Amino acid sequence: MSQPIKIISTDFDGTIFAEFENPPIAKTFVALISRLQAQGVRWVINTGRDMSGLMEALARSQISIQPNALVLVEREIYFHQDSRYVGHAEWNRDCTVAHEELFARIRVDLPRLTQWVEARYEATVYEDPYSPFCLIARRLRDAEAIHEYLDDYCRTVPGLHVVRNDVYARLAHSGYDKGKGLAEIARRWNVSREHILAAGDHLNDLPMLRQEYAQHLVTNANAIPAVRDIVRRQNGFVSALACGHGVANGLEFYLKKLSLQAKI
Repeated sequence: MSQPIKIISTDFDGTIFAEFENPPIAKTFVALISRLQAQGVRWVINTGRDMSGLMEALARSQISIQPNALVLVEREIYFHQDSRYVGHAEWNRDCTVAHEELFARIRVDLPRLTQWVEARYEATVYEDPYSPFCLIARRLRDAEAIHEYLDDYCRTVPGLHVVRNDVYARLAHSGYDKGKGLAEIARRWNVSREHILAAGDHLNDLPMLRQEYAQHLVTNANAIPAVRDIVRRQNGFVSALACGHGVANGLEFYLKKLSLQAKI
């Protein structure tokens, strides 16, 4: 019998990967994903990391499994083919063009935004290949205040939004996020949301922790309160366990629940 869950989309850092634990990705999670992949279930890592950062962390984790697809930097899509990851050419091209056009429109405002932040907070503002405005705040409360200011600015620029995780943030195009990336992968694989599970722990995971994209939602004990609240409000599963242990706990819960429903 085929599994009722056909796609599992997980965030990486804090959701399945715990930097200072040994192993950093829980063996219970790895064993469960390995078994499900053998039954045809596909696993997606949906992360804010870029390719090199993710591959390095996976190599250090020494896990025996590989994701079937990736959403990188919350927007680019890659599929595992012949022992390597191949970009979704059309999606990634359109994503790049959309971001370039948007960033060209806001570049004139960036000195003003930078000056506002640096005059008030101990924060590092910088540009990277994915955004002309990225920041690392010294304190969480500073990150929250800066986020609020940037949200106000984004409301004046159609298509612009803030992507934030803890004290890290960047400006990006609102047409591309973890939820829309997951939806595109599901479209390519012809899987409806009723057969998709998503798991995350922080603000940048909220776009995919929506039943518009995934019927089954999971978060773990270390998730921020906003994520736990949103998952609960959608009747999702909030584990008492942390990181990969919590995601495995949620997966097992849904597999048992859906199996029992299928027998009724």
